[in-house]
Amino acid sequence: MLNHSVDGSTIHIETDALKAQIHTEGYTSGVARGTLLDKQTGATDLGFGLDIADFLLEPGDPNKPNPAGQYKYGAAALVHGNIVKRYVEGPQICTQAKKLPYEIIEGDGFVAVTQWFTWHQAHAPYEAGSKWEQVLIFPENARYFLSADRVTTVNECDALFMRIDMPGHIRHKAGDTFEHVYLSYEDAFLTAVDFEYDFAPDERYLYRRDVKRQIPDRFIRAYQVKHKGSPGPWLAGMTLEPEDVYQAWCHQRGYVCMIQEFGGWATKPGDTFGVAHAVGWFDDLQEMHRTYDKYRGASGWQLQKVNDNVRFVGAKQKDLSPVTRTTTPSTNS
Repeated sequence: MLNHSVDGSTIHIETDALKAQIHTEGYTSGVARGTLLDKQTGATDLGFGLDIADFLLEPGDPNKPNPAGQYKYGAAALVHGNIVKRYVEGPQICTQAKKLPYEIIEGDGFVAVTQWFTWHQAHAPYEAGSKWEQVLIFPENARYFLSADRVTTVNECDALFMRIDMPGHIRHKAGDTFEHVYLSYEDAFLTAVDFEYDFAPDERYLYRRDVKRQIPDRFIRAYQVKHKGSPGPWLAGMTLEPEDVYQAWCHQRGYVCMIQEFGGWATKPGDTFGVAHAVGWFDDLQEMHRTYDKYRGASGWQLQKVNDNVRFVGAKQKDLSPVTRTTTPSTNS
């Protein structure tokens, strides 16, 4: 079963295994908070949305303090820690885009939703005009969806990266909503007690590709929900090409904050970079591994028409095509 409908600014998706909503106005991008319903268990996600999109950044220079209006660090330690970064382009898509155009595509065994945005704020010495595109793919008979975020930049930058929430944050009070957090790069199952008190992102559980550490074989971040008073299923966000991850945070700041940044590559105008994920519900780590390995290595998704049917295939980083869409009207046709 694959159904979709549009009610105002809300896209409703239903498969045999899932229900989900995508909001195209208000707090935008990704799957809307609390709407990824696992039909098998009745569990829903715990955060502010899944695969939520933000802005473009670059590493900062600790010897050159950021001016007013730039990225804050140090004094805002619990939010950003002492990790020196600079904004390149904005605004933050999820909170400030306000409305996103979209397209719904029915394919062979899946339904997909694409959304896009052009950043219109720039921080010197850069220009505005880079484009973001997201695709969310809901296969039939799967407790997960596939997603990809892609950037086509107008700037030359030494190390450009984009920030997203992956899979999403965890709202809780003293660990009342979740049992465990799993981080593949720490090879660790953490408990709710590990997030009892606030701590900065660079204090614990920080992943950085730019330091001497082994890139994990699989890049998985997941949390196990409490459901009906017992340990429930796992909500996992799995980055299918681990090398695409630049940094990833998992820290406590009133909620468990699961920021992830992708890219961090040198760019020239017209360059494209991206990241692909599988996001959804799993009973255990072994089930996550089986799904991960099914799609391993993808940095994006390409929708292809073959004999009047649309199918999706994984794309490597070098095969990602530039985003050319600009103002196509919203449609569900």
